[in-house]
Amino acid sequence: MRYRTVKYVFLTMIGLSFPVGATDVNTAMLVNTCVGCHGPNGSSLGPATPSIAGMSKYAFIKTMQDGKNNRRPTTIMGRIARGYTDEQIERMADFFSKQEFVRYPQQFDAKKVKQGAHLHNEYCESCHRYEGRKDEHDSGILAGQWMPYLKISLSEFMTTDRPSPTKMTKRMEYMVKFHGEESLEALVHFYGSQQ
Repeated sequence: MRYRTVKYVFLTMIGLSFPVGATDVNTAMLVNTCVGCHGPNGSSLGPATPSIAGMSKYAFIKTMQDGKNNRRPTTIMGRIARGYTDEQIERMADFFSKQEFVRYPQQFDAKKVKQGAHLHNEYCESCHRYEGRKDEHDSGILAGQWMPYLKISLSEFMTTDRPSPTKMTKRMEYMVKFHGEESLEALVHFYGSQQ
């Protein structure tokens, strides 16, 4: 009897939590495995989990495959990614690429934001267009991402724990060489300030 009650409660919860825009039950169930951490329709409620809404299909698939094959450092995502087939990952990528990226208010330092804007224009804008607001070059949405997540990501790129394109590696090296380690913090505040 208890098993049946738990089963019905669980199925009801799943039914109530179907993401807006999911075209079928299978896609909705796949997507629901992500929203527990990554937020409603992929817009994270923070602070160290990235938003995946609006992420390009290519970037989503590459991120999942890199986690699945241990080419990207993860806490738990690598183990989770290994549980999905390529076709399931593609279905999730298709769903999240069509979702709107929701930005939530964060506390930031206005002085660092100003410095970060300058650094972004000089070192990042060629790939992370529109102040990091779009994922048109499969480079990820930076504007409005949670600041703790951005800080961790930049640190991983700087220590080469996380592979990055050669162009990005060189630009980050130049930026830190000429503007110091605090330039990374300034970028974090710049992107986090965009709400």
